[in-house]
Amino acid sequence: MKYEAVIFDWAGTTVDYGCFAPVQTFVEVFQDYGIRPTVEETRKPMGMLKWDHIKAMLGMERIRSEFVKRYGREPENRDVDALHSRFTEKLLKVLDQFSEPKDYVCETVAALRAAGIRIGSTTGYTDEMMAIVAREAKKAGYEPDCMFTPDSTGHMGRPYPYMIFCNMEALQVTSVAAVMKVGDTISDILEAKNAGVTAVGIVEGSSELGVSRAEWEALSGTAREALAREVEKRYRDAGADYVIADIRGVLECVADSTL
Repeated sequence: MKYEAVIFDWAGTTVDYGCFAPVQTFVEVFQDYGIRPTVEETRKPMGMLKWDHIKAMLGMERIRSEFVKRYGREPENRDVDALHSRFTEKLLKVLDQFSEPKDYVCETVAALRAAGIRIGSTTGYTDEMMAIVAREAKKAGYEPDCMFTPDSTGHMGRPYPYMIFCNMEALQVTSVAAVMKVGDTISDILEAKNAGVTAVGIVEGSSELGVSRAEWEALSGTAREALAREVEKRYRDAGADYVIADIRGVLECVADSTL
């Protein structure tokens, strides 16, 4: 069946190579709270609604133990609220610096539109955060046809499928079989699977890869291949239908559907 719409994630997929804006901010706010999360712990829930992300981190055994040792009690929702408030305040101050479209995004989107495919988007950011990201990305040439955040779905973000369904309604898509969702986290893949649409994981510049452009380019070809295989396995294990090196691979996935 021919695809009618491709729905992209934002940070790590279409903007913010390596998805560093939220990662750095999560680490900072937990450190402000007297807890030092690892980058691996911080990235594991990436793609979720940010409140849910913080709650997931507080539920991790090592972080929970640190919290109990420091505060003498189990973490509660009021702690999630406090961390989330601080996270939002810090992130809003830096988002405009992390909104540049990744390589090949504008060209790929133009090619999709030329093929009659509509462009949607979902995110773990809030409306307030996306007002900044979308504004800056538009200045640089990237603007999807529609955008939905967890604010649009009663704060039920990934892995729930509802943001995808909002896109489908707005884009007037006829079937889940005609939709492709592209993202850079396991949460993106689960969102797509729960919606019944084609799930695509992107490797380069992704949160799952977790390296900067400079770090990636400094690696040997062998090291790049090994890291890419690790990321692909995680995507495949989560149910990804396709795994692509960069966003240009979406065009190959679309072409594959017409064979």
